Amino acid sequence: MYAKKFQFIFGWISQKSATLHTCLSFSIENPGLNRRKYRALKNNLLFTGHSFRFMVFALPLLIWLGYQESKIENLPPQAVLVLGGSTSRLERERFTADFVREHPSLPIWISGGSPPRSTENVFANAGVDPKRLHLDYQAVDTVTNFTTLVDVLQDQGIKSVYLVTSEFHMRRARVIGEIVLGSRGIQLKPVPVPSKNMREPVDKSIRDGARALMWVATGYTGADHSRRR
Repeated sequence: MYAKKFQFIFGWISQKSATLHTCLSFSIENPGLNRRKYRALKNNLLFTGHSFRFMVFALPLLIWLGYQESKIENLPPQAVLVLGGSTSRLERERFTADFVREHPSLPIWISGGSPPRSTENVFANAGVDPKRLHLDYQAVDTVTNFTTLVDVLQDQGIKSVYLVTSEFHMRRARVIGEIVLGSRGIQLKPVPVPSKNMREPVDKSIRDGARALMWVATGYTGADHSRRR
């Protein structure tokens, strides 16, 4: 599991190192370089501020998570956690409604997404007991999808969940989830919803991974700042 994370993080480092070399060479060869163009090149590095601090803290954390995973037995999921935010066609909700029929004893938590009546209708039409459904609308983004529910899941004694989100969104969701849920001893098993959308860029996973680490350390998600961006 963690080998892929190391792979994309070190791939990201290599990419930014190549950009750094280009930026420095270009500035040396063009001493009169317009400042605006130089800043555009420099900003592409994304290896300062939060991104650099993420690299400092994320690698030890991933090693620690890998060590913790090697010590514990994989637990069967005890709940389904769905990240809302799909389109008007309710792809994630419809997928989940089919998926949970194979797991009739599991409660279903849906964070954000479609209006309650639309979501409830999808599950009712699939024959899913409405008592299993827990809708929560506190989240404003992917990081808060996890931070608003992790303590609720812990209070319910849940130690492992199925994580449902779109395939293109899953990498970022896993990075955040393994940090936020992992901080409460909760494992996750990804269940991606097929999608034709291109997978999100690694930079988003790095940015929100840094925010998740900040939440673990301080309780602050940076959600307001993220939304302004």
